[in-house]
Amino acid sequence: MPVTRVHAFGDDALGELDAVGMVGALARQEVSVVELVEAAIARLERVQPHVNGLAYDAVARARADATAPRGGFFAGVPSFVKDNIDVAGMPTQQGSDAFVSGPKELDGDVARMFLDTGLIPLGKTQLSEFGFSASAEHPRLGAVRNPWDLDHSAGASSSGSAAFVASGVVPLAHANDGGGSIRIPAAVTGLIGLKPTRDRLPQEKLTRQMPLRIVANGVLTRSVRDTAAFLREAEKIYRNLELPPVGNVTGPAKRRLRIAVLTRSLNTDATPHVADQTRRTAALLESLGHHVEEVVPPAPASFPDDFLLYWSMFSLFMQRTGRMSFGRSWDVARTDNLSRGLATHCAKNLRHLPGAIRRLRRTATASRTFYADWDVLLSPTLAQPTPLIGHLDPTQSFETVMGRLLDWVAFTPYQNASGDPAVSLPLATDEKGLPLGMMLAAGAGREATLLELAYELEQAAPWARIQA
Repeated sequence: MPVTRVHAFGDDALGELDAVGMVGALARQEVSVVELVEAAIARLERVQPHVNGLAYDAVARARADATAPRGGFFAGVPSFVKDNIDVAGMPTQQGSDAFVSGPKELDGDVARMFLDTGLIPLGKTQLSEFGFSASAEHPRLGAVRNPWDLDHSAGASSSGSAAFVASGVVPLAHANDGGGSIRIPAAVTGLIGLKPTRDRLPQEKLTRQMPLRIVANGVLTRSVRDTAAFLREAEKIYRNLELPPVGNVTGPAKRRLRIAVLTRSLNTDATPHVADQTRRTAALLESLGHHVEEVVPPAPASFPDDFLLYWSMFSLFMQRTGRMSFGRSWDVARTDNLSRGLATHCAKNLRHLPGAIRRLRRTATASRTFYADWDVLLSPTLAQPTPLIGHLDPTQSFETVMGRLLDWVAFTPYQNASGDPAVSLPLATDEKGLPLGMMLAAGAGREATLLELAYELEQAAPWARIQA
């Protein structure tokens, strides 16, 4: 009978520890850094043939780093970096066959912050081409598969990181989110995925230069305390003085919140089961003493079209500057149908782009107005259950894939435009028993509120474990 679920949890140095648990075990000298890294490498070797999440193997470097780990709270904890972030000595291939990347000479701003926390990368993780699709299904390398069910997608462009965290290879891994790519893989693999407020954490040079900075960096984890600890430690390395500090969030707050509930987006309704699970989460929040009320989407009717046009601009930029950005090996013909279709969509609608950018910028103002009345917005992370591998195959026609993407990824892009923080929590399951994320969003700078509420929900309704 074929394997449909895979994980590497077992009786080794990693056990079932989260990252904070590993830090404690190291401090008590119950394990060594070398033992943690070797256990993670052994788990990677067991899981990789099934989930296909590895883009670049840095196991030899990890073994060397384990003998002399750099400082930081997470010193010695094994991890991964997504393959759209520059790490010295590693290529940055961006999930694409359109060019050949050599090793980078220097760490980028994101990697510098990430590695200064002490994390040891075992390598880089696979993503969809340039992060454009919500499912990583590389035409040559194959799909990144969901460890909960290998026939299903691991979701979005941070899928490789999600697959390795969910299957127990490492406790946390780098991810980033330009339209849901932290939250979507968290939702479908049973993880915590928090997209921070715009500019809370560093960005790479290219994303800093965007007309509207929709990309945010963060991590995927299995515990709320790991997410909270990472933000706390990252803030010690990189502090945005224009935002209130996240601080050291260690548990629920006593304050009861005003929580708005959303079960439909502007372009699609959640499926009946997803909507029902969202209302069940709302009922749980109400039972905990929060004020809960269903609302209509706060975004303007133009939002889905505006966001798609802005998103497609990045593909057009890649098409037209590929040789300058990626070198003489660049071959636009080797990009996939989705990338080329996005570029064509932008080129055909270029005259509408300035207006779309202006309207998208206004979402930050609209969001401030919304959060004057509400503390938190609850919605499903995704409108539909996790698709099977092949449903979003980028070799299909652009129209087919884009239509399916818009039906599935209907809730996450708003926070990329507004810059607000949002977290996906594994609070529900679909009708097949696979993880189904519920998303909590808050006003800009209010990650602490989301973490406090996440702790409360983690205690009230512990989520399913892949190894159960």
